[in-house]
Amino acid sequence: MTDTTDLKRTALTILTAGAFATIAFDAFGQALSPLAGYAKLAPVGLAGGTLKAVFGSNPAGAAHLLHTLTGLIFYVLGYYLVARPVQRAVLPNLHWSVTAAVYGVALWVFALYGMAHLVVGMKPFLGFTGITWVALWGHVLYALVAAAILETRGEVFDLPGRRAVAAA
Repeated sequence: MTDTTDLKRTALTILTAGAFATIAFDAFGQALSPLAGYAKLAPVGLAGGTLKAVFGSNPAGAAHLLHTLTGLIFYVLGYYLVARPVQRAVLPNLHWSVTAAVYGVALWVFALYGMAHLVVGMKPFLGFTGITWVALWGHVLYALVAAAILETRGEVFDLPGRRAVAAA
């Protein structure tokens, strides 16, 4: 395959992983969790609060777009370009699912402490209420789904200067 073909394949895989992971996150947090009697996630509300805090306004549709792009592209890139390559450099024999679960926890900390608290001004981790724990499981589920698709398709990025090794 050519470099262009490889790049297209990688981009398509990243978008596919992000799409399925976002669907899993939203289905779990906004449908399955409330159906089971637990809290309902409001990621679009947090995205809207973030836009308002950072830019001073939240135009109609912008929060939905931010939530979608974050799930479709940015969070997947975090696993693909940072979490998995660092893990492979430091603990090369660790299974990818452990890395994904830890990455999901990191996403949860980023969303509920970094964004919700530090940027938007809400209580840290939303006061450790029911939504906190649904968000934790939702972010871990997101990371596991995204990583499973990347790993199944063989999309593993190596840090520059690191020689390629067989996928763990």
